[in-house]
Amino acid sequence: MAEPRRFRFAEAGDGRREALTLRVPEVPDRRYGLYVWPCAVVLAQFVWSRRGALPGRRVLELGAGVSLPGMVAAKCGAEVLLSDSEELPQCLENCRRSCLMNDLSRVPVTGITWGRMSPQLLSLPPVDIILGSDVFFDPKDFEDILTTVYFLLEKNPQAQFWTTYQVRSADWSIEALLYKWKLKNTPVPLHSFSADKEHLAGSSLPGRHTIEMMIISLARSDGT
Repeated sequence: MAEPRRFRFAEAGDGRREALTLRVPEVPDRRYGLYVWPCAVVLAQFVWSRRGALPGRRVLELGAGVSLPGMVAAKCGAEVLLSDSEELPQCLENCRRSCLMNDLSRVPVTGITWGRMSPQLLSLPPVDIILGSDVFFDPKDFEDILTTVYFLLEKNPQAQFWTTYQVRSADWSIEALLYKWKLKNTPVPLHSFSADKEHLAGSSLPGRHTIEMMIISLARSDGT
């Protein structure tokens, strides 16, 4: 196990400087889900920027991996449930390890595989916010992800899916799938939450990566 990576979120407000420091365990082989990727830091920054609205909100993180955004939400007072694929027990264990390292041992972790109507998915409690950092990594998974998100939003019509993604190919798009599943996306400029920089939270991430942020929600009957 490599030395835990530290992230420090800070912002001045009301004459005082609020700050939050988290430690994240990483596995040296950098297998996806066991390492902090640029999108996770950007999404965590967005969650931190919305901390005033989080106490008492019910938050689910999909594909949580090292769980940085979800842990920020939990530290800001949200009721958080972390999830990763039930087929990846090492990722689920890493979620638990991250929580233990940051005094969040009471945050539950469950296995949810995108696109699968499992008992775990069907029995989820109500949610207000769904988090997903860099879940749009492989085009073959795009529809499975949106199937799961649509199911959750149908059950929780006022909920939103907060997600960040890395632009890897100009040919990759979810627009047709959003239309198919009656979903809409609202881009969120990175400068609007102080994430338009190479180094966030006292780390070297996101670096020179093109990261985008959007909020996905149910479309109205008129498609808007």
